[in-house]
Amino acid sequence: MKAGFSFILAIVVTLLVILAMSVFTVDQRQYAIIFQLGEVRQVIDQPGLYLKWPFIQNIRYFDRRILTLKWRIVDPKLYYVSVQGDEARAKIRLNQTVNAGLREEFGKKTVHDVVSGERDKIMELMRNKADKDARTIGVEIVDVRLKRVELPTEVSEAVYRRMEAERKRNANQLRSEGSAEAEKIRADADKQREVIIAEAYRDAQKLKGEGDAKSTALYAQAFGQNPEFYAFYRSLEAYRASFKSKQDVLVVDPSSDFFKYMKSVGGESGRAK
Repeated sequence: MKAGFSFILAIVVTLLVILAMSVFTVDQRQYAIIFQLGEVRQVIDQPGLYLKWPFIQNIRYFDRRILTLKWRIVDPKLYYVSVQGDEARAKIRLNQTVNAGLREEFGKKTVHDVVSGERDKIMELMRNKADKDARTIGVEIVDVRLKRVELPTEVSEAVYRRMEAERKRNANQLRSEGSAEAEKIRADADKQREVIIAEAYRDAQKLKGEGDAKSTALYAQAFGQNPEFYAFYRSLEAYRASFKSKQDVLVVDPSSDFFKYMKSVGGESGRAK
C-alpha cells in the first residue's frame, strides 16, 4: 500500500514539475522569443500565460520599453538575429549611426543654425535618418537630443559676443519702451490733475456765486424789511473789519458818516443830519 502511494505521489510531482517547466508568462513590458534547439520558433508580443515544450524549448525575454538611449525593440526576431539580443552591441551600433549622422549634418550647417532654433529641426532630421538604419536591426529610434555643442574657442567667443550684444540691444529697447510708457503715464496723470483742478475750481466758483447770490438776496430782503437795521448791521460789519487788530490805524473825519452809529445808539442824530 505504501509503495503504491509513493509511486502515485512521484508521478504527481513529476507531472507538476513538467507542467511548471511547460508554463511561462510574458509581462506587458516584454517580448518573448521561443527557441527550439537554438532556432527561433515563435515571437510573442502580447502579455499572458503561454505553454512550451519542456527540455527542448527555452524562452528569452527582451525589454519592449524605451531604453536609456531613446530607442526600443520593435522586431524581436530581427533584433536577436542582428545583434544576438545583446543590448550593449545594439547601443554601440546605434551610437555609431547617430554620431556619424550628426557629424555629416553639422558639416552642412552654420554655427548660427546650430545655436539657434534650427537645432530642433536638425534633431528631427537626425532622428529620421538614424531610425532608418536602426530598423535594420529591429529597433526604433524614438528621440535624438543634442546635449552640448563643442565649438572652437574663437567661434565660441564670437558667438558669446554676438549674444551679449543682442541681449544689450533687447535691454536698451525695453528701457526705451519703459521710459516712453512712463512719460505717457505721467502726461496722462498731469492732464487728469489739471482737469480735476479746473473742475474743482469751476464747482467752487459756482458754489461761491450761488452763496453770494443767496447772501445778496438775504441782504436785499433785510434792507426791504428794515432799512435802518440793515444800515446798522452793515456799519457793525465795517467796524469789525476796520478794527480787527490792535495795531490797525484808521484816519477818518470825526464828522464822517462812518461814526454815525457810534455817536447815537438809536441813529436819530444821524437821521437829523
